[in-house]
Amino acid sequence: MVNTRLTDPVSLRPPSQYQHSSGGTSPLSVLEYELMAERADALGRAGLRAEAALRRLTSAATDEEREALTDAAATEVYALFIQREMCGLRNGRDVIARYGIPGAVVARLGVSRKTSPAGS
Repeated sequence: MVNTRLTDPVSLRPPSQYQHSSGGTSPLSVLEYELMAERADALGRAGLRAEAALRRLTSAATDEEREALTDAAATEVYALFIQREMCGLRNGRDVIARYGIPGAVVARLGVSRKTSPAGS
C-alpha cells in the first residue's frame, strides 16, 4: 500500500500578514514587483555591456588585440545569457541574431581562461 500522505501535493500559503490587504496589494506582491523590476534593470545593463564589448571587438587592429577583445566580449555576452535565464528567457538564438554575436564569441561562452601568475 502506498503512503498517500507523502505523494499528495501540498498547498502552501503565505502567513496571514502577507495576504491581500484592503488596498488590494500584499507586501509579498510588492516585493515580487520590486524584484522583477531589478531583474529587468540588470538585464538592460548586461545588454549594454555586451553591446559595448562587441563594438570594441569590431575595432580590433591586431590579432593579439582581437583575442583579448573576443575574450572580453565572450565574458559580457555570457553574463547577458545568465541574466536572461534569471528572467526566465531561455532561448539564446534570438540574442545571437539581435546583437550580431560572432561565432568566435559564441564558441567561448562560459570558457574559463588561464590567468598568468602575478609577477610572471
